[in-house]
Amino acid sequence: MPSQTSDRLKQNAERIMQLWEARARDEVSAAMHQNSLVLQNSLPRYLAQLINDLSTGIYRTPARIEADDLESTRIGKHHGQERAGYADYSINQLILEYHILRQVIFQVLEADEPLGVRDRDIIIGSIEQAVNDAASEFSKTLQDIQELFMVTLTHDLRNSINVVKMGTQLMLRRLEEGDSHVGVATRMMGAIERLNVMIQNLLDASRLRAGYGLKLDLAECRLDLLVQDVVEDLRFIHGDRFIVASDPDVRSHCSRKELRRVIENIAVNAVKYGAPATPITLTLRQTETQISLTIHNEGTPIALSAQSILFQQFRRTIAAEEQTGWGLGLFVAKSITEAHQGTIEVESAEGEGTSFIIKLPKIAC
Repeated sequence: MPSQTSDRLKQNAERIMQLWEARARDEVSAAMHQNSLVLQNSLPRYLAQLINDLSTGIYRTPARIEADDLESTRIGKHHGQERAGYADYSINQLILEYHILRQVIFQVLEADEPLGVRDRDIIIGSIEQAVNDAASEFSKTLQDIQELFMVTLTHDLRNSINVVKMGTQLMLRRLEEGDSHVGVATRMMGAIERLNVMIQNLLDASRLRAGYGLKLDLAECRLDLLVQDVVEDLRFIHGDRFIVASDPDVRSHCSRKELRRVIENIAVNAVKYGAPATPITLTLRQTETQISLTIHNEGTPIALSAQSILFQQFRRTIAAEEQTGWGLGLFVAKSITEAHQGTIEVESAEGEGTSFIIKLPKIAC
């Protein structure tokens, strides 16, 4: 025979659902204007499952227990997935819905007398499991939504930027040297390249936060030629301030495209934050096992307290607050370097300027 608690729950299921919905609409801000509350849609299934758990009259074989657990998990995950699709729902509000449900169940079932320890433990354990399942699926679904949003956003932005870039390149090719419009077109190209970098940094940071690694296409790379290539482009935009000191024939297995982003990011930062009109030196050296690239600029040093947050995403030093950008460049640069089994560090002191040191294995894994 079913237990008294199981029987009372079955008799009061409709009342529990009504009380829960009334309280949810009153206490959960995101639920106030929802036409349909998803937990209510799955609540009959959840309560039926709880009735089975509480019943002593239903023989539950190991296979039945496993099937019931899977059904309970599906209900919680369905709730979490649906809630993640609402922009105004937070994970705290999702959890609050379950807290209200637990209070309503106990309010109704203990109206006449307290429940036994076994029944209370079953109800509490069931709701805690549902909360965990819903919260886990909420977070996973939200990550998937954010990743899709970032991919779509960056794709659409890049399409528009590429049109502007091609038009600007065409203008530069047709303008004669000495034309007053050359400077304007050059600045436009610089702005376009900065936008491209910002968009890629945003996409990469989104993927890293979601737990996805960076995709690297590794091949043999002449780093000495790569550094020279990057510097030539930087000179075109920022002037003849860059000095390269390099060992010959520095080779590694790496992603040329991604390491180029690292070098450009740090070198452009040296332009932004270093002393104006002073040299920016890129020094490339190799040993039998290691390659090091040091990018150095003169100027005000980075405070020791600020150095600790340089490589954190969305964190900026006081000196960088007025500069454009997301605060993601160094975070992504560090992530790319580490994906090559390397390290990146900073040294900065009064009278010595600032150096960013990138160290890579001779053969990157």
